[in-house]
Amino acid sequence: MFEPPQETKQSSSSGLWIGIAVIVLLAGGGAYYFIQSQSAANQKAAAGAALAARGTADAARDLKIQRTTMDKNRNGTASVWAVTIENKSTGYSYSNIAYETTYVAADGNVLMINKGVIADSIAPGEQKNITAHDPLYPAGTARYMMKITGATPAAQ
Repeated sequence: MFEPPQETKQSSSSGLWIGIAVIVLLAGGGAYYFIQSQSAANQKAAAGAALAARGTADAARDLKIQRTTMDKNRNGTASVWAVTIENKSTGYSYSNIAYETTYVAADGNVLMINKGVIADSIAPGEQKNITAHDPLYPAGTARYMMKITGATPAAQ
């Protein structure tokens, strides 16, 4: 008549399912974190690759003189240069282009070196015809040269 109460035992299968659920949740959270960190790393790598492709600004390397012609002005005392400059950079435009002109005598002696600045700007990949003026044209000039010595870069 009086039986001792029976204790109810929890089934061991419910504890197993709770353990599996915790492991699955932890694995899902770890996978999500891993995917997000890879995405961020890829974005940083892409930004770094774009910067590397652009490189550093170097006007002497990026700006190339394709063609130069030099004439004297009406009085014959000053030089007028017609220059075709190409910007070989893909990431920088250049303005305030500094140049140097050299006038050489027939015997090879340098008669004069002039320096000047072209205020025009050249976009990446652009080729432009520009006129530059030197204040003096030395008598006895047999050869003349122009080179680019610098410029102000602007990232595009």
